Amino acid sequence: MFSTIGYIICIPFAWLVRLFYNLTGSYGMAIILFTLVVKLIMLPFQMKSKKSMMRMTRMNGKIQEIQKKYANNQMKMNEEMQKLYAEEGVNPMSGCLWSFLPFPVLLALYSIIRQPITHFMMLSQDVVQKMVDAVTATGADMSAIVQMKDGAAVVKDGITQLMPYGQINLVKIIGSQMPETGNAVEGWINVNYDFIGLDMAANPWEFVKGFSFSWVCIGMILIPILAGGSQILFTKITAKQQPQNDAAAATNRMLMFMPLFSVYIAFMMPAALGIYWIAQSAFSAVQEFFMGKFFNKKLEEEENARYEARQAERKRKMEEAKVLQEQQRQQTAQKQTLKEKQKAAREAKAAKAAKAGTATTEAGRVGDRPYARGRAYRPDRYDDVK
Repeated sequence: MFSTIGYIICIPFAWLVRLFYNLTGSYGMAIILFTLVVKLIMLPFQMKSKKSMMRMTRMNGKIQEIQKKYANNQMKMNEEMQKLYAEEGVNPMSGCLWSFLPFPVLLALYSIIRQPITHFMMLSQDVVQKMVDAVTATGADMSAIVQMKDGAAVVKDGITQLMPYGQINLVKIIGSQMPETGNAVEGWINVNYDFIGLDMAANPWEFVKGFSFSWVCIGMILIPILAGGSQILFTKITAKQQPQNDAAAATNRMLMFMPLFSVYIAFMMPAALGIYWIAQSAFSAVQEFFMGKFFNKKLEEEENARYEARQAERKRKMEEAKVLQEQQRQQTAQKQTLKEKQKAAREAKAAKAAKAGTATTEAGRVGDRPYARGRAYRPDRYDDVK
């Protein structure tokens, strides 16, 4: 099942490597161009991850405040941290995720390099057996191609069992000694593994064991060293732009392991994988550098825009508060005016009633005749006359 899934994953990658090999005629250049295209395909996802990671860097002050505030309450601290991440829309482990993206590509590429007939040319196992039989018939030394036991090739279910790098050595022999045999098979490619004078199918560690002062030996040993050096450069650029928190510290520790891993891979496996790792790390370092510049400027603009929006919102709320306060003041004034008017009306009514009690018209009234006793009638007018 897993072998089938791995084969399916290899199909698009193998198509890309074949395309670039047919265009350039160089196996090493095909690997470099393949790496570049994969990086470009993954760029939108990595940009999103990079932006999230840089947001975390800018959140570092808030994170430290939470850590200081809830130093004695780990549960509350975690809750507040998760709340902050959700509000800011960031994933603390996003940088780590994309840092390990080269691994599945590496595994697929390793299968393509190690099994050029079935995973690079995408030919069947029957073609492999046919080529093994053809080379065996020439009397060539098969010890580097097939598994041997008691001087004979190991055969299982009618299929000759190959050495780990048997397909590579088989393709080399056919391409160098009997190319017409390969050309007779549809889809066959007589692969030339040479790149800048180095064999991309060779294992650099073999040149360490048989060291000599020659370009071939020194160049092959340089490939793992450059793979580690380019990974260190990428790691330093990434770590510099990481926020200072626990999640980032864990990511940085993992990233520091990568240079050692890349050196080991490049020494113990075909040199083409070392070329891939150099290209991958170099492209990633350049990408990280320019994305850092781009997103620093973009995030600063976004933060300025958010600050201006907050200030505008604050000013709007203050204006609304002033308007509301003025409306309340006017309503209060209106209420006071209404009360004063009502009081004045009551006082006027009372005054009118008091005046009415002493008005001459009322004093002179007799029944319905208001002036029956005269307009100036006063009952006590003559009380003082002796």
